[in-house]
Amino acid sequence: MNMKTTTNTNRNTLLLILSALLISAVAGFSITPPAASAASTVTAATTSQNSRPTSSLFLSSADDDTDNSNAPRRSSLEGNTRPPTKQELALMDEMIDKLADAKAYDLPNAVKRAFRVISSPQFFMRIADRADTATGVQKEKLVALAANLVSTLEAVVSTTEDRLDERAKDVESVIKAAAEPDSGEFMVPLLPARVDAMRSTLQALDHSSLDEGFLSTVDAWMMKSQQDGMDLMVGILQKALQLYAGTVILRSRPTATATDDTSSSSLSAAQMLERLLGSDAESWDAEIQQGIKEDVTALALQNEVQRTMETIVLSLEAGSMAQRVQAEYLQEMVKRVEQYIK
Repeated sequence: MNMKTTTNTNRNTLLLILSALLISAVAGFSITPPAASAASTVTAATTSQNSRPTSSLFLSSADDDTDNSNAPRRSSLEGNTRPPTKQELALMDEMIDKLADAKAYDLPNAVKRAFRVISSPQFFMRIADRADTATGVQKEKLVALAANLVSTLEAVVSTTEDRLDERAKDVESVIKAAAEPDSGEFMVPLLPARVDAMRSTLQALDHSSLDEGFLSTVDAWMMKSQQDGMDLMVGILQKALQLYAGTVILRSRPTATATDDTSSSSLSAAQMLERLLGSDAESWDAEIQQGIKEDVTALALQNEVQRTMETIVLSLEAGSMAQRVQAEYLQEMVKRVEQYIK
């Protein structure tokens, strides 16, 4: 077999492996959220980690968007159909070089950290292109890297699916807490007691459970509920995201937002923010008004929220669902506070 035939074989093998991998990675699985009544159930498809969240935490944010409910949804893999830019190629080459020189036991963590890039067709195409032109040891390293990445990605995807199945149970427990204890039905708008029950259930979950899998599950259920016209369930799922954001931000504040500013206005604003994080978003306006009547200025509170955004949210993985959900939550809070700045 000559070099040209060998090269084509390697390239075809890589593409076939990639196709099989993508099928297993994006096939997903079905999860069933709790029904609004005993007679109705909803099945939502949880997609791979390449998906972007499409849901909003607040109805006001959703209303600001153009209504495209009847428009076909585009695949989140659409970006892989265009040629990569020079900058993207440079980044992929840098990552390929590092992965090719890495030990096999280091690949799982590397894949988890850069899953969106490494699992993309473009990334494997780039490995194939480089393998076509490489020779000797470098060619062997690239071919070995492709094979190792496939097995590693399959293991990561399998682990992710198992984790998402567990997260579905966690989300279901939070949503069930919103139901009336006697009838098991959802009364919307939720009564304060039901919101408190949702918060208590969420806070009782292990810290590690409130991860990307948890958010992906909520987002998938919300999208399916929107498609099925179950607006009441959408509102409950939005509430779950709001409670998630308030809980994780509040847990991160003690160390992440430590400051040398011990002025009374700063301390009061910090305490006020923590009250807002621990309360229902529906009561924010009343809480802010009460705080202003006491000793908190709206400007100091706004500064405290923005500082929290900078120290906590911006330190999260760029583009992650955790970052987007927490950012939207704090941005909504900023909008509420701005109304009271004179």
